[in-house]
Amino acid sequence: MPTSSHQRAWLYFLLFLAIAVNFSGLFVVLLGADGPLYASIARTMVEKGNYVELFSHGTDWLDKPHFPFWATALSFEVFGFTTWAYKLPATLFLLLGVWYTYLLARKLYDEKTAYWAVIILLTAQHIVISNNDVRAEPYLTGLIIGSIYHFYRSYTEKKNWQLILGSLFAACAIMTKGPFAIIPIAGAIGGELLFKKNWRELFHLRWLIAALLIFLFITPELYCLWYQFDQHPEKLVFGRTGVSGIRFFFWDSQFGRFLNTGPIKGKGDPTFFLHTLIWAFLPWSLVLYMALARIWQKRWRRSAQHIEWLSLSGAFITLLIFSLSKFQLPHYSNIIFPLLAILLSGYLQQVGLSKEWKAIHVVQTFVIAIMVIAPLLLHYFFRPATLSWPALILIFVLIILLVFLPGMGSFPSKTLLFYRTALAALIVNFYLNSIAYPSIMHYQAGSEAAFYSNKKFPHIPVVQLRKDYSYALTFYLHSPVITIDSLQQLERIPYSSYLLYAPGNETEKLISEKPMPIKKEFDYFPVSMLNGKFINYKTREEELSQFALVLMSEPELHADRSGE
Repeated sequence: MPTSSHQRAWLYFLLFLAIAVNFSGLFVVLLGADGPLYASIARTMVEKGNYVELFSHGTDWLDKPHFPFWATALSFEVFGFTTWAYKLPATLFLLLGVWYTYLLARKLYDEKTAYWAVIILLTAQHIVISNNDVRAEPYLTGLIIGSIYHFYRSYTEKKNWQLILGSLFAACAIMTKGPFAIIPIAGAIGGELLFKKNWRELFHLRWLIAALLIFLFITPELYCLWYQFDQHPEKLVFGRTGVSGIRFFFWDSQFGRFLNTGPIKGKGDPTFFLHTLIWAFLPWSLVLYMALARIWQKRWRRSAQHIEWLSLSGAFITLLIFSLSKFQLPHYSNIIFPLLAILLSGYLQQVGLSKEWKAIHVVQTFVIAIMVIAPLLLHYFFRPATLSWPALILIFVLIILLVFLPGMGSFPSKTLLFYRTALAALIVNFYLNSIAYPSIMHYQAGSEAAFYSNKKFPHIPVVQLRKDYSYALTFYLHSPVITIDSLQQLERIPYSSYLLYAPGNETEKLISEKPMPIKKEFDYFPVSMLNGKFINYKTREEELSQFALVLMSEPELHADRSGE
């Protein structure tokens, strides 16, 4: 721990701020396609009372396993269908990962290293983003590091109950993302034993028992897949019949994506995660690469025996395999962030006040400056419509702390740089969650249309086109949603009054044929794919398109149906 109560108090304060910033995105509207899609699937679970099958806009859905949907559905059961109820379980699983990061780092190093690892993890850029744009990764982050911790204790302390817990966490991770979730777990434990030449433990019977336990614990997932798909080969999935849910789970969704032979394809780049980590692990990425370079140098010296192989092998093997995959996304790297945080924290504790430290100081001072300037530039160019004065005041206070921290106590040079780096990251992410993203989300037309409809037309159903399907509209709307393939199908809508949600040009055609009032137009931009022209208020209009809500009220046309 820090050598003085003063330093300890600052460390606890920084930890509190980091946790608070990770919770600050809890009420920001669900972003993009994935979050609203997953929320809608979990909502359907609750509304149907069916926790076995997964459905998306009325059809069978085969992509992700069930575990995150079960957790989200439980939250919806307790708290209702709200944004924060969707994000809460994911954030709690991330905090579970933070706790296990602390426990594992304390086992491998000491308590101070453990606290630093936790702060590194909580301030890593994509961790904070993932607690706002929630997908499967916060769940995986907590489950994978928890499994590694319990498996590590199972062979270092010879405790069978630790093996059971490690297997349970691994099984839940597999039921979150599929069998490839085992890679960082096996990489960490197997790499540790392999590089230390601990052959007896590497080939111990306990790992066979662990495999059997994992298979036992994933049987709920296998049953659900069999129930929904394998016993119904007549169902049309991915444009064909005879699709096996169990085969998809074990092969198509994993090796199919890896080899690009499955129904969901991508394009691979061997360097993808190397350059992704530069921004995803900010503000720690550059010093992380310095740490890895130092470890690589040690590999060829006698000091190799002092390398902490558990974190290194778990992270490196995962990155290597994911880099060979043809299907890559930035958030895939989140699952190794606890291992990278432990590795980096251990390195920072060991580095002396040498030329190496001077290089770190220069690099991190540059990173701090960039991260403080970034929100100022973003604010100037974006001109957010939503301004929270309490948030602005808090950001100002954090900047004051960042600038005047050296005069607030006698901090060692290394500690001071670490605290200031973490503060810079918290300033950026609190600004994003409290000011930038709430304004950006006004350009997600689907959710804006849902809020407007709920307020102005609370009981009127909304019709949308399949080609322009909005999961945000589906999740946030309180009234029924009807999906059609073309505007010609409007004549078949069994309601005397309904709202049509469609692109502005589509509604203009409709109104030109039969005049009807456009109740509301909404600016639209794919907010999960921001670009410079959208960010710049001067060129934003060029990037926007419009969606409209049109009140379709034709009592005479539907008179015969209204009485049905």
